[in-house]
Amino acid sequence: MGIITDETYFITTATTDWIDVFTRQTYKDIVVDSLRYCQHNKGLKVYAWVLMSNHLHMIVSATPGGALADIMRDFKKFTAKKLLSEIANNQRESRREWMLHRFGFAGASHQKPGSLCLWQEGYYPELLHSHDFYRQKLNYIHNNPVKQAIVAQPEHYLYSSAIDYAGGKGLLEVTILT
Repeated sequence: MGIITDETYFITTATTDWIDVFTRQTYKDIVVDSLRYCQHNKGLKVYAWVLMSNHLHMIVSATPGGALADIMRDFKKFTAKKLLSEIANNQRESRREWMLHRFGFAGASHQKPGSLCLWQEGYYPELLHSHDFYRQKLNYIHNNPVKQAIVAQPEHYLYSSAIDYAGGKGLLEVTILT
């Protein structure tokens, strides 16, 4: 069981123009694999998470000596490169040209002509300053797929930590906060 520290945050990162990128398992798995890598190699501690079609919410911290900003920068850089390559090379992706055009437009609008921008800038960290705030964010994260009518029960959504909080084992290592 974990406890909330002074450096535990609720964060959100979203795709450019809120484009529904994470509609294919291969795209979702790139994000999950990268989060797992960050846990094992960069000091990311995950307390709760949910990956939706166009954004990722997490309650996280960095292990002592680590910097959450650095972890998120590396995570977003790596996943953007990997996802953009996967989208560009996926012949079955019917929205490929449209998505790449939108990501290219976003890159150009950030004064990076010729570059593609998959993620919006920032990750909007909100310090978990109280137990009530933590519970509110935890419920928000786990109920996201229910509100989107993807599942009837939070723990039935595969790309979330809700199963961990229901006593099961999810896709990522999760430190349960009490």
